[in-house]
Amino acid sequence: MWFSTKTMPSYEAILSATASLTASVILLRTIANDFIPESIKDRLFLHLHKISSSVSSQLTVVIEESDGLTVNQVFHAANVYLGEKLSSSTPRIKVKKPEKEKGLQVTTDKNQEMVDVFKGMKLKWVLLSTSRNHVLKKNNKNGVLKEEIRYFELSFHKKNREMVLGSYLPYLLQKAKEIKEKNKTLKLHTVDYNGTDYWGSINLDHPASFDTMAMDPAVKTALIEDLDRFSRRREFYRRVGKAWKRGYLLYGQPGTGKSSLVAAMANYLKFDVYDLDLKEIQCNSDLRRLLIGTGNGSIIVIEDIDTSLDSAEDDKVTLSGLLNFIDGLWSSCGDERIIVFTTNHKERLDPVLLRPGRMDMHLHMSYCTFSGFKTLASNYLRIQDHQLFDEIKGWLDKVQATPAAVAGELMKCEDPDVALRGLIKWFHNRANTEMQDGSLNIK
Repeated sequence: MWFSTKTMPSYEAILSATASLTASVILLRTIANDFIPESIKDRLFLHLHKISSSVSSQLTVVIEESDGLTVNQVFHAANVYLGEKLSSSTPRIKVKKPEKEKGLQVTTDKNQEMVDVFKGMKLKWVLLSTSRNHVLKKNNKNGVLKEEIRYFELSFHKKNREMVLGSYLPYLLQKAKEIKEKNKTLKLHTVDYNGTDYWGSINLDHPASFDTMAMDPAVKTALIEDLDRFSRRREFYRRVGKAWKRGYLLYGQPGTGKSSLVAAMANYLKFDVYDLDLKEIQCNSDLRRLLIGTGNGSIIVIEDIDTSLDSAEDDKVTLSGLLNFIDGLWSSCGDERIIVFTTNHKERLDPVLLRPGRMDMHLHMSYCTFSGFKTLASNYLRIQDHQLFDEIKGWLDKVQATPAAVAGELMKCEDPDVALRGLIKWFHNRANTEMQDGSLNIK
């Protein structure tokens, strides 16, 4: 069959018709937002969106919220990322305040188009939803459960397909991770057999930081460097075939700051803390379930490891079960995990616990040194130097005092002169008491 060129529409006519159709879609969308009831707006918007996409050179990527029971990380990353990109011109947004979270969470609402620009490339996002009915049978009666299915549509020029899949979406995932870490409310998890995964949690509001820790400066620096190296070596651990985890042993007398150091590590890394009391665990299988229930990017703390296993009954957690938890197959059930053990008596630990791969770095939490005292004086009294510092240094060289004991004396008065003289008096009394009972331990 032959067609005359006179009967075929010109390129300009086709372009004009396309522009007219697109403009009509935009007009109808505006009318829908202003006048059409919410009950039918979603379906109408969906049809208009499909018409608009079909007449353009755009490629659309569909990002569903989940695939059955599997959560789609890209969908949730997009929700976080776009929530930070919302402008004052966005007509509709969603705001919620999750339980136990400090701040509000702002996200885009359905049917709101958002434009992002990445390396000069324009990308259009829109959150859509549809519904699916499930027939439920109960007591020989049929019921219908309506399920909402949410998904993003990401549209861009077809020529940018490889850049979007290879660069833009990985960038979005990384930015969403950074946003979540910035806004994250740290949690302290404790064993709770009534919980769905044996864990219960509260907010971790401990103010400790490395700046406030009265510990040996060299030890502090070595720990920070080790944590930084660990956190950036995901690909290294994968390449060498090891689980992405690291173990630390904190040992020293009570009051030397072991628990505060754990809080400082959590605040530095933005990691949740899981307080694992072995005496509360009923058996090795429960220990495995607790491990599976811990999140990625977390610190698992086992305090007083020297007494925890000794006090466990025969049918509770065993040393072999603990070792499998630390570096066996079950230790690979998760990424970026730190295990911290604390003890007052390192010499009582079984040597099999101390080797690298289980306790990779041993940190001695010492009695208060002069550099540690200066940190405390800065924290509590806001002073960097004082005429009594030399006398206090002499006492610290003679009498063993924990950072907690020194801090307790400095808290008694806000006046630096009074507080420091009170500390010196405490040193006098401590030395006299220890001399009388023969326990004075001169350094």
